[in-house]
Amino acid sequence: DPHGKFSIDPQFGIIRTKKQLDHEAQSVVVLTVQSQLGDSPIYSSTQVNISVTDINDNPPVFLTKSDRVTISHTQPPGTAVYIAHADDKDSGLNGAVKYSIASKQSDAFSIDPSLGVVNLTRTVVAEKQQEYTLHIAAEDCGSPPLTSLLMLTAINLTDRHLDSLAVKIVILDINDNSPSFVSLPLSYVMEDVEVGFLVHHVVAKDPDEGRNGQVTYHILSGNENKAFVLDKITGLLTTAQFLDREVQEHYSLTVMALDDGSPALSATQVLTIVVLDANDETPGFLKQLYETAVHENRDPGEFVVRVEAVDRDAGLNSLLQYEILPGAGYEKFKMNSDSGELVTAASLDRETQEVFSIKGSSVNPSRSSTAQLYLTVLDENDHSPLFAKTQYQISVTEDLEEGSAILDLSASDEDAGLNGEVMYSLIDGTYGAFAIDSVTGSIITTKALDRETKSQYTFRAVASDCSTHFPRSTTVMTALIQDVNDNTPKFEQSYYKASIWEGQNPKTDIIQVFATDLDSGLNGETEYSIVSGNENAAFLIDSARGILATNTGLDYENTSSYRFLVLLASDHGTPSLNSTATVLITVLDVNDNPPVFSSPEYHVHVKESIPIGSHITEISAKDCDAGTNAEITYAIISGNDRGHFCLDARTGSVNLTKTLDYEDTMKFTLVIQAT
Repeated sequence: DPHGKFSIDPQFGIIRTKKQLDHEAQSVVVLTVQSQLGDSPIYSSTQVNISVTDINDNPPVFLTKSDRVTISHTQPPGTAVYIAHADDKDSGLNGAVKYSIASKQSDAFSIDPSLGVVNLTRTVVAEKQQEYTLHIAAEDCGSPPLTSLLMLTAINLTDRHLDSLAVKIVILDINDNSPSFVSLPLSYVMEDVEVGFLVHHVVAKDPDEGRNGQVTYHILSGNENKAFVLDKITGLLTTAQFLDREVQEHYSLTVMALDDGSPALSATQVLTIVVLDANDETPGFLKQLYETAVHENRDPGEFVVRVEAVDRDAGLNSLLQYEILPGAGYEKFKMNSDSGELVTAASLDRETQEVFSIKGSSVNPSRSSTAQLYLTVLDENDHSPLFAKTQYQISVTEDLEEGSAILDLSASDEDAGLNGEVMYSLIDGTYGAFAIDSVTGSIITTKALDRETKSQYTFRAVASDCSTHFPRSTTVMTALIQDVNDNTPKFEQSYYKASIWEGQNPKTDIIQVFATDLDSGLNGETEYSIVSGNENAAFLIDSARGILATNTGLDYENTSSYRFLVLLASDHGTPSLNSTATVLITVLDVNDNPPVFSSPEYHVHVKESIPIGSHITEISAKDCDAGTNAEITYAIISGNDRGHFCLDARTGSVNLTKTLDYEDTMKFTLVIQAT
């Protein structure tokens, strides 16, 4: 008991309160009581638990006296929109709070008495009422303090404690309504109104509030040429340029009404604007120039042509009348004023007049236009085609590509139309080398030409018209084929062989080569020359005859054979063509070189004691000639009088045939001849 709220009778042990107790401050007090007998040091103690019983002495208290909450009007019934809460420091029933709505402006809300949860009981509409004020009461469930142990059978409700709270519930408008058009989707306007003319008033309504209900107007499509302007605020549609019914007689504008909500909602309407006609168009013929033909010698009333004009206006403004304007020859024709049909009023003669030029007019009540008519009188087929000449001669080169044009023939036919159309053909002697365009008369080659195969063609060209009688004329064509340098000179042989003795005088003929060229004239004239292998200019060739001759004396020992190319610088054509052949010249050996010893003297030392048959030495000589001219034999012509030595005539080997004696002969000098 640190606060001294209790006292105890020391004799009887009665515990009494000394101060007022507060259940809310301390609901249970635990006292330790000690007992002692006299002055005895022995004592005992016990604990006394005192429960402080609550009385209803605290009211419920809201944290605030007023509050504000915002909800969407799209919330469904049963949605919790607010939770009211009040604190009561009492406990038990005294601290239990019961909630209620003290005053109601609407039956749109209810409150849970235990939890204080405010719920919607029905849908609220912002467009009808935008806010509600609820007075919420909080009341405890306690009873007044008991002054005796008797249970009260009735509780005075005025002893209960209350608190109240004012809650303002604001209903927010949600943009849940799209604009809807109330103006008509059809309007009319004359085509001749001025720019800025009011055509239509577009009107749409939106039941939402504030910005959600503010509507602006826009043209989405159909105004590609920007003929109209729509005021986005007022919805007034005016012309932005001059209208022309004949260009466009109605417009289908897709108009959108858009509110300013978030997200924005919209509606569209197809507005049809019909442009009404004004008589502002001049009649116009479908063609400014009509061209037609009619046969001569036909009876009057022959149909010629039907002219047609259109007036882009509508109704009476577009009714037309046709007439022929005065002019040369107009009296030979008449025209139906309603249909525009033109017929002959007399028989026509092409030979008298082949062409008529007539003016026609189309008229409406206030406007008119004209067109020109060219009429050709058709002819009967009474003339044959004729060439300008009875024969032609042309020269063409043989290197023309297939399909090349060599001559454009022309034949004339005085008839007109199909009767005067000339067709061309070739007969006799073309050998498949030429063809003619049946329409233009152009003669072309159909294959490659070769003068060397055929140098001249003679054939006939035929001109005929399309009549059933097929009258026709012919002309003789002579085509001379001119040579081009298209053939290479060719040698009779590609490889020539010849031989000549060495030592012959210069300008000695060796061999004649020959090449032919199928071309003619300068293109076929051949010329010969040596290309390569003619070292030291040992040979020359006759450029015209192809005769190969020596240019210097030949020496077999120097060069035994020559191989070179002869170039045929053929034709004198352009470009020059050529071919080559190989020539092998063999130089034949003449015995014009003596043998030559490898050394002019041979010195040999031998012992006198060597046996007979011993090899002493071997001599050798060389001969620059060839064959038998170079076969050498050896002989001792002096110095071997006593026959001490023998010589092999072929090999040049010297051997001992007699015993040597130094004391008799110290030296032998042999003279040997190579033949």
